[in-house]
Amino acid sequence: MLSPERLSLPGPEYLAQRHVLTYMEDAVSQLLENREDISQYGIARFFTEYFNSVLQGTHILFREFNFIQATPHNRASFLRTFWRCFRAVGKNGDLLTAKEYHCLLQLLCPDFPMELTQKAARIVLMDDAMDCLMSFSDFLFAFQIQFYYSEFLESVAAIYQDLLTGKNPNTVIVPTSSSGQHRSRQAPSECSPLDGVEASLFYHCLESLCDRSKYSCPPSGLVKEVLSSVQRLTFYGFLMALAKHHGINRALGALPDKGDLLLDPPMDQELEILLSQVSGLSISTPASSSGDIANLPTRTSPRIRSPWKPLHHRQKVGTESDGSTDETESSEN
Repeated sequence: MLSPERLSLPGPEYLAQRHVLTYMEDAVSQLLENREDISQYGIARFFTEYFNSVLQGTHILFREFNFIQATPHNRASFLRTFWRCFRAVGKNGDLLTAKEYHCLLQLLCPDFPMELTQKAARIVLMDDAMDCLMSFSDFLFAFQIQFYYSEFLESVAAIYQDLLTGKNPNTVIVPTSSSGQHRSRQAPSECSPLDGVEASLFYHCLESLCDRSKYSCPPSGLVKEVLSSVQRLTFYGFLMALAKHHGINRALGALPDKGDLLLDPPMDQELEILLSQVSGLSISTPASSSGDIANLPTRTSPRIRSPWKPLHHRQKVGTESDGSTDETESSEN
């Protein structure tokens, strides 16, 4: 059934809004690259399975970063996949550094840029050292804001810096490239004796930015709600408020609420089946000469380029958890 939005927009505008051409070009590219294998199944089946994978959000697995960040749907799919794959980190109460979280991201996207991971970590750690430990939930919600709204945050940083230095930010800086080559964002100076900028003036500039930007932005009403609760705020204080805001998380729609972050019944059921199969196989598995199978060399994750191929790469997680989450370790020295 066609949505009312589909009927109210001209065809080309709707296709552009939904990035249909992006997926058609990628599908054709995949088809040509794997034409010998696909010829055994048929082109019709390939396109059916390709767009089913797009709908399910599995099309971003092991793909290059340029594709992962190409559309809002791809970004949301990557966020959801990262949460589902590594939820056990939070379930076990493990605290990791930015470099360790980046290693997890690279298991899903081998060329994922370290710069984005560092920016997300800076939202959590603020003035703390970048090698401090972070809880899974703290990092995940900060990473969601940084990754999904990346271009928006670049413009916000420029506006904040102008306000902080007394300049008039009439010219809204909007990134014009979505090539995946993210510019290095200079951290706004937060040593002002006024401790940040005036919230009402900041919102006025951001409201104008949201109206003009062609990239994804948080709902302006929710941004106003964040800024109306304070008189002044710093740049990273604003980003942390966005990351913690339940309404913004729900509007984005990629992750569950923080209270449900460690719950995923369908995935738990699949893991139980997988673990039972592994347990059955382990009975006949010979022990290593050293008696410690944990010391076996790790294998590089395969890069699966064709979305219609079944995925068999799964990660074994612990079956016991107390369900508790630890807060991010802060640097108090």
